[in-house]
Amino acid sequence: MKSNRPGKIIGISLNYIVLSVVSLVMLVPFLWMLSTSLKEPAKIFVFPPELIPWPIRLENYTEVLSGTPFHLFYWNSLYIAVLVTVGTVFFASIAGYAFARIPFKGKNLVFLVLLSTMMIPNEVTSIPMFLFMRALGFINTHVPLIVLPIFGAGGIFGVFVMRQFFLGIPKELEEAAMIDGCSRWRIYWSIMLPLAKPAIATLTIFTFLTSWNDFYDPLIFLNDRELMTLPLALSLFTDEAGTAWHHLMSASVMATLPLLIVFFFAQKQFIEGVSMTGMKD
Repeated sequence: MKSNRPGKIIGISLNYIVLSVVSLVMLVPFLWMLSTSLKEPAKIFVFPPELIPWPIRLENYTEVLSGTPFHLFYWNSLYIAVLVTVGTVFFASIAGYAFARIPFKGKNLVFLVLLSTMMIPNEVTSIPMFLFMRALGFINTHVPLIVLPIFGAGGIFGVFVMRQFFLGIPKELEEAAMIDGCSRWRIYWSIMLPLAKPAIATLTIFTFLTSWNDFYDPLIFLNDRELMTLPLALSLFTDEAGTAWHHLMSASVMATLPLLIVFFFAQKQFIEGVSMTGMKD
């Protein structure tokens, strides 16, 4: 036992060193973005690079807020991401429970076909979806940005996550509830859903992150500047004269804050949900 202790200590130390180096590499782009958002334009590309800006130029943020309707872009992204997240979690949890617990003919085949649709690239379906939304009169509105992700690839991924989690819950809980006279809806709402908090947190973070960072769909369906979301609005800082990097990085920092807040409050459930999602087949 004592002879193995130095090897374990060395192994643990190497793991921490590797993780620290990888974490530092992952943090470099964010640190550069934060540093650039506080620099004067003339000092952005100096060599050697200055990680700590001096003097600190907070005017970059005020110029972004005063030069563009940034609050409107923020609101558009926020309410779309919230609606997409709530809708995806709701419908995916219902479908996931059905695939995990309710027996019906052809269930596995239907689930396989559903998963296979995730392999279709978004670029392949963008033209049919555009024509469909135009026929319904939803072009240049936020409706496609809300409805399509809920019932598209993101929603299917949510069904998979919730199904895998529900498969890991003991059947005895459901059987006991049925003996007490609970309906399927009551079992889902009062028993299964509260137990699925880790999976819900995982799906919430993934869905919110995907919707918040979506650039492709707003580019296709939106025309008016007032309807733009943040990723699309960031392109406003690039024109024929070049890119206003100090403004672009300041806007990017402000656009990143909600993602950090969501992950900070849900990180425990997120890690637990990721670790438990694939336990059952």
